[in-house]
Amino acid sequence: MGRIYVEHPGGSRVFSCADCCTPITNRKSLLSTRFTGATGRAFLFSTVVNLIYSPVQSRMMLTGRHMVRDVSCKYCSSKLGWIYEYATDDNQRYKEGCVILERALIVESDGIDEL
Repeated sequence: MGRIYVEHPGGSRVFSCADCCTPITNRKSLLSTRFTGATGRAFLFSTVVNLIYSPVQSRMMLTGRHMVRDVSCKYCSSKLGWIYEYATDDNQRYKEGCVILERALIVESDGIDEL
């Protein structure tokens, strides 16, 4: 097995995997904190790195039927949330391509100050 290449999202505040501290995204990519996941509160992000994706699944959620993929940490394989691939309701289409990360499964810390 080779070395895993890990990207850094940059930013002054970074969200990382709670199990291994691999950086996943930053505060600038945070779209909403008003979501709920299996472990409680969840956040919606526009841009992420260092994730692996499951096959697409059809899932009934509180806001209707969605086509989603589970997302896991690229380094330790811990499940962190899901990505919206397709929403059947027009008013839910803004979620497409965005990632939900469950708050209990990620940590927020200081990142790299940008110039």
